[in-house]
Amino acid sequence: MELAERNRVDSESLYEQRARYVCNENGFAFSYPSVPVRQFKAEFDRAVDPGEPTGTILLDASDALGTAYPATTPTLLCRYIRLRAGEHLSQTYAASGEVCYVMSGSGDSSSGTDHFAWKQGDVFCLPGGEETTYRANSDSILFNVTDEPLLAFAGARAPDSGRGAVEAVVWRGEEIEQRFEAVFRRPITEKTTGASVQFATRRTEPNFTTIPFINVAINTLAAGCDQRPHRHNGVAVTLAIQGEGIHSAIDGERVDWITGVAQITPATTLHSHHNRGNKRMRSLVIQDEGLHIYTRTPGFSFD
Repeated sequence: MELAERNRVDSESLYEQRARYVCNENGFAFSYPSVPVRQFKAEFDRAVDPGEPTGTILLDASDALGTAYPATTPTLLCRYIRLRAGEHLSQTYAASGEVCYVMSGSGDSSSGTDHFAWKQGDVFCLPGGEETTYRANSDSILFNVTDEPLLAFAGARAPDSGRGAVEAVVWRGEEIEQRFEAVFRRPITEKTTGASVQFATRRTEPNFTTIPFINVAINTLAAGCDQRPHRHNGVAVTLAIQGEGIHSAIDGERVDWITGVAQITPATTLHSHHNRGNKRMRSLVIQDEGLHIYTRTPGFSFD
């Protein structure tokens, strides 16, 4: 056989060897591990440990998810960013963007030509793929989320500088509180899903997500009240900002909240929240619902 002909046959064999033919009776069957109901208490304990140095603490559930890369859920990666007073940290994420909630402290961040100050209660987002520097005026803890696992799954990279869908945005804590005044005056109806303020940008209209695939909100629940059971196709990571006396029911499993600790609510599970404390519940809710809104598959229902 001529060399050129042999090379052609060998090449065809290589491509054919990569092929798989799936003839399952049920074409919707899959073998991925389930997303766990999990709390990240050990990670929070590290974040607030006085001896913990400046750095990041991943909320990594890849052991349960079976991914070869860090992931809190199949699409989200969350982390605590611990900053000692007067110190800084620089990070570059292979993500479309990042969202941060300032749990405590104050400081400033810069990325490319963007630079702004932040303090406790603020929320901000920045584009992925560029180096972000966080500087702390006082001991600070940020809760950070990206869509790194989604890009890693596709073998994709962050957008080039200035070409992404995410721009730097800051939602100030004072403005968030003012927005809640109107929310608390609004009557509860059969359509009410919660008493929350969502964080959107001019670039994510009309979907009102925070960055394209991720929506972030602060949700609240008055003392003695219950949030109606519901489900949706987006996974949720819930950070308990005020979790005293609060618990969730997730497909019948009770999960008692711990202030400062984040927990996973798997997609499609029937879940509800219950306030048996004497303070208003407050939580930061992070979902990949933006992905489902874009594909027109949010799957929200009260049953």
